[in-house]
Amino acid sequence: MKPEQLELLTTVSAPSLSPDAGHAVVSASRPSFASDSYVGQLWLLQLDGSAPPRRLTRGESDSGPRHSPDGTWIAFLRADAKGVAQLALVEAAGGEPRVLTERALGVGGFAWSPDGGSIAFVSRTPEPGRYGSIDDVGAGAEAPRHITTFNYRGDGVGFTGDKVQELFTLDVPDHEKEPFIRPRGRAAHGLHKVPSGLPEVTARALAEQDVADPCYSPDGRWIYFAAALHQGHDTDLRSQVYRVPAGGEAPAAPELVLGAADSEWAYRAPRFSNDGATLFALGQFVGESGTDFLARQVAVCAVDAQATGVRGASVLTDTETVDYTECEQLVPHGDSGVLALARVRGTGELHLVTAGGESSVLGAGPLLIHGAASSGSRIVVSYSSEESPGECAALEGGSLRRLTEFGNALRRQTTVSAPREASFTAPDGYPVHGWIHLPQGPGPHPVLLNIHGGPFSQYGPAYFDEAQVYAAAGYAVLQCNPRGSSSYGRAHGTAIRHAMGTVDLQDVMAFLDGACASEPELDEGRVGVLGGSYGGYLTAWTIAHEHRFAAAMVERGFLDPLSFVGTSDIGWFFAEAYTGSDPERVAAQSPMAKIGQVRTPTLVMHSEGDFRCPVEQAQRYYVGLKQRGVPAKFVLFPGESHGLSRGGSPWHRRQRFEAILEWFNLYLPVN
Repeated sequence: MKPEQLELLTTVSAPSLSPDAGHAVVSASRPSFASDSYVGQLWLLQLDGSAPPRRLTRGESDSGPRHSPDGTWIAFLRADAKGVAQLALVEAAGGEPRVLTERALGVGGFAWSPDGGSIAFVSRTPEPGRYGSIDDVGAGAEAPRHITTFNYRGDGVGFTGDKVQELFTLDVPDHEKEPFIRPRGRAAHGLHKVPSGLPEVTARALAEQDVADPCYSPDGRWIYFAAALHQGHDTDLRSQVYRVPAGGEAPAAPELVLGAADSEWAYRAPRFSNDGATLFALGQFVGESGTDFLARQVAVCAVDAQATGVRGASVLTDTETVDYTECEQLVPHGDSGVLALARVRGTGELHLVTAGGESSVLGAGPLLIHGAASSGSRIVVSYSSEESPGECAALEGGSLRRLTEFGNALRRQTTVSAPREASFTAPDGYPVHGWIHLPQGPGPHPVLLNIHGGPFSQYGPAYFDEAQVYAAAGYAVLQCNPRGSSSYGRAHGTAIRHAMGTVDLQDVMAFLDGACASEPELDEGRVGVLGGSYGGYLTAWTIAHEHRFAAAMVERGFLDPLSFVGTSDIGWFFAEAYTGSDPERVAAQSPMAKIGQVRTPTLVMHSEGDFRCPVEQAQRYYVGLKQRGVPAKFVLFPGESHGLSRGGSPWHRRQRFEAILEWFNLYLPVN
């Protein structure tokens, strides 16, 4: 794939399955250079194959579909003229959608009530005078922010205290009535405010902190959600499950359901079993301090649905071996179970977990399952595979029957480099697992060692645009999961606690050496290295200790643990957890402290709006390279956050690839 072919990458949302299991609905999205945004619509998929998939909506950006309990309607998010997501409805059989909200900062997660008469949703409310809430008062003219907390901004979100995410409900309109006609002309003359025709929105929870993951109780009387409302929430990572009445006087004070201010667990994503007897949640152990997060694997937890104020839940899955970190929501299945998504050796598996603590694998393979829906005995999943970034399939007898062909254009117009799974041995005997992508044509090919972020993250065999772009340019691409990565158990993830740049460096170098020795098509004498975030850290660390690389690219890197504290949105707890607090030990793990050892030509790439790894990390590293005479270039993207490579504007993503290829072609040409 070439950078200009980014528009061919179609990804899909989690599906929604009709109550009768006759059809599914999914949103498909792709980058668009014409709009410099992501465009997509809802698609209707007949499970019996009686009709091909068809486009159900035609908005510029429609996403997140969910069927009403009776299957008649589909609620979804539609981007308005400003690109802000608003709640909308469309008939499942097709028709003209109706937008239900006009929230200034848009709508996030939402849930149907059991009777289908109302919808609960979360939305950020701007503080008066900010974010365009007063005409002609732009960002530069807003009042100063008075900050007294550790947590006051988030990457990709911005400042949070002046736009808290709150819980709301609205009644679903009677669609048998005549559509609303907005008054105009003489009819509108004299009206203090022209009515919008939108349903009235009711605030439901008195909360000064963000709320998330709303769901209704089976009887519809309560709305449950996750939030950190406890005293001391600013100094720990705990979160709890609360509830408020779904009707009556509002807003109401939240009632604690699960967790406590001194709990050793953080809970999120509450969901009831289909029989109503169990309340499930995703839980993460955070220890007595509330910040013991490092390589802590997320578990599926459960409590009796009738209990309230419960301090802890039953942990149903093994937190040492199985990780549900990337599971955004639990999906009820059967009478007393839920579907959950697990990270396993670079892949994403679908697991069924019951209230009794029994777990089974329903879907697995060389792919990444990232969404699921259930109705009766039927299950539909969304996934990415080796040859497609986004498809939907019905799960039947342990196998996937594909329902979509969104990757067809990509396969027709590009040559996909199939990953070769490999494992090589580190100097201490530890196995290092990963994948090799080879370009077309005879070798030996120049090699790019690509290092993932996190570090508690993973590479896998599923379609990855970076590997495909570099392979199409003629490079062999190596991607492995060194110690510190996720999906291999907690011990694998904690191996670099207070020891960054030790066994992880050994692992990536062992994978490089092993691949070059086993694959005659790789040219071990022509090698480059690159990575972003933690991958930027390990790239900078590698070139300070290994001088065999022709060129490097350090992107959005964690480069100086000392200045990271106080500038990053997670710096107050993250850096110390990984590098410790002893100044000598911190310096012994800091790429900035070792910058004088670097001789490799280095491209430094960053985003101006990166709050996760702030831009000062890149600025200081780049200047340090220049001061020492190392060939260096700094590419800085305006208006982007830490997630540029995954969700930045399409034009910036294209320009990013072009800059990377230009740099490596200069120092590591293919021909």
